[in-house]
Amino acid sequence: MSQWKQIQQLEIRLLEHVDYLYDDNFPMDIRQGLASWIESQDWDTAANDESMATVLFTNLLSQLERVRSQEQNFLQRHNMKIIQQQLQVKYANNPAVMARVISTCLREECRILSSACMQEQGPLEKSLQSSVAFERQKNMDNRVSIIRGSVQLMDQAVKYIEDMQDDFDFRYKTLQSRESSDRNSEIMKQEVTRLQEMLNRLDFKRKEILSKMDVVIKEIDDLMTSQLNPELQDWKRRQQVAAIGGPLLTGLDQLQSWFSLTAQSLFQIKRQLDKLGELVAKVTYESDPIPLQKPQMEERVKYLIYHLIKSSFVVEKQPCMPTHPQKPLIIKTGVQFTTKVRLLVKLPEVDYQLKVKTTFDKDLPPGRVSRQFFILTNNTKVMDIEDYSNGCLSVEFRHLLKEKKYINGTKGNEGLLSVTEELHSLSFEACFTVQGLTIDLETCSLPLVVISNVSQLPGGWASVMWYNLLTDEPRNLAFFGNPPRASWSQLSEVLSWQFSTFAGRGLNKEQLTMLGEKLLGQHASCSDYQVSWSKFSKENIPGKPFSFWMWLDSILELIKKHLLPVWTENYIMGFVSKEMERTLLKDREPGTFLLRFSESHLGGITFTWVEHNDNGDAKLNSVEPYTKNRLSALPFADIIRDYKVISDGFVPENPLKFLYPDIPKDEAFGRLYNSQPSKVHPYIPSTLIPISQLKPNSNATPPSCQSPEPPMTPGEFDMLNEHLCFDIDTMSSPYSE
Repeated sequence: MSQWKQIQQLEIRLLEHVDYLYDDNFPMDIRQGLASWIESQDWDTAANDESMATVLFTNLLSQLERVRSQEQNFLQRHNMKIIQQQLQVKYANNPAVMARVISTCLREECRILSSACMQEQGPLEKSLQSSVAFERQKNMDNRVSIIRGSVQLMDQAVKYIEDMQDDFDFRYKTLQSRESSDRNSEIMKQEVTRLQEMLNRLDFKRKEILSKMDVVIKEIDDLMTSQLNPELQDWKRRQQVAAIGGPLLTGLDQLQSWFSLTAQSLFQIKRQLDKLGELVAKVTYESDPIPLQKPQMEERVKYLIYHLIKSSFVVEKQPCMPTHPQKPLIIKTGVQFTTKVRLLVKLPEVDYQLKVKTTFDKDLPPGRVSRQFFILTNNTKVMDIEDYSNGCLSVEFRHLLKEKKYINGTKGNEGLLSVTEELHSLSFEACFTVQGLTIDLETCSLPLVVISNVSQLPGGWASVMWYNLLTDEPRNLAFFGNPPRASWSQLSEVLSWQFSTFAGRGLNKEQLTMLGEKLLGQHASCSDYQVSWSKFSKENIPGKPFSFWMWLDSILELIKKHLLPVWTENYIMGFVSKEMERTLLKDREPGTFLLRFSESHLGGITFTWVEHNDNGDAKLNSVEPYTKNRLSALPFADIIRDYKVISDGFVPENPLKFLYPDIPKDEAFGRLYNSQPSKVHPYIPSTLIPISQLKPNSNATPPSCQSPEPPMTPGEFDMLNEHLCFDIDTMSSPYSE
């Protein structure tokens, strides 16, 4: 079943999250009309490959044209034409942006489907998707709208005061121009009385507008303090969570709207105060409220503008290597990485180019890290307005990092932390003047891990996950000097995200329970049990030469590269102990098998099947785990189809009949079989066949089988069967792992 069809079967609560994904950047009409084609393209790669993105963009438009031409409904045809035109305008000059949007939507769909399989959401995801957050945003929209309305009304009030003052000024000057002999006349006295009344009215209106301005300024101050800044911090926290596989990061456009509308209100109030200053220059009087109150108000408005713009300078896209788009915040020396900053306030005017400068490890105390780096490429770039950013400024950097050479081999504070525990930072600075205000902008990336070898990537990703799970501090580079512990409920949620992000399907409750048992032992049932950083990533599993994270990461890599179709179909039980395996299989039909990951090999998968002897006792056999080397020679589904066992006195046969609990093997894997015999004539067609030898065993422990590497062709098998000797190794019992 296609991913889109699965999405359509979700409950309303989850469909609301799907609805939130699709807007003018990627309309749902396209997702619906081109579902199969969209899911068959490699959008992840295209997002970082301009030429591939261009090809896919062209193909997408062609596919849309094809669907539109076949559409019978006139209104639908018209709507699709509009969408086609909008896409051409939006992405023609930057198709990689479109690829990135679609890639993100597909990945988030996978995460939503994965969460649907979970009995309940994890605590972190639940906190990010609460109804309280939606209500808070509605309240924010309402307050911003009310403030904008109040400021617009103040514009009208200032204009009314200006007109009133012009009338007063005209009458006053007219009165002054009259002959002195007329000044004691009755008409003159009436005119003076009228002018006094006008002045009193003008004074009242001046006090009234200043009072209203004071109320609105206080309202904006409170809005920024109590809601806008917390919303920004909430977005930054969600950015951290999204970086380690959590829910899709959304809301930046909404934040930009709030910031820009608030800034517009402040700039408008500043202009209104300037206008009141002009009016005072023309007409003033004793106890005039404007000279008394205006300076203080101006200072408050400038202060609010300064801090609003300063806080609106954010890292929209954290540093990330295009080669590993789903593992941001890890940089390899000599490999290009990209990052992007954005100013959320739409500025009324900037009289010169706004240049942003990047600095690596700015103001880092000496001795904090053992390695130092510098940026090879140009570290200064001009911000520009992007078509899809609603007029706001942003800039994307593409940098290369290089390690500094050290004199006499001295690196400073060496040996205290491992390479992947050393945290670094990328800073961004800019300075500009707007409406007489000089504003210094500064922000920084989340802490980075710098590696020099791809083998350090798993350890680096463990550090990135641990940091962003446990702290919202933007730049705690000393974090791993004394890393905090994580509760199992927190950690298990993030581990499930890794599988939904990299393998398309997260872990269910039973799989997480087994992982908990492997990591925590007798404490697995306690969701609040605190896991140390060392136990998760540094200490070896008892009796094994690797840590828990290295073992789990190797499984993720195996799924991603060799087992993805089988994993996404939910055919791999995966994480199950041998004791549970026996409990599950012992009462099943002979030939019932399940698929699990090896506990003794890094990146290995095995299958175990049940047989029954003459007296009805169950015995289990497990094949030697298949690793990436074996799976590179033959797809796993084909191995299951063609697997044979050699046993003394028996014709070789496939012992695998039913996928647990009772699904016929071909029914489960039939559509995943994909290797075909060679049709190159005049050769006889050949097929690779995986074979194991099952040898008699006098021990009570059930025997198990070893799969040779690589699988044999039929000719090799026949030769082996004719001249069978016992050079073929047999596996130890699966219960001896």
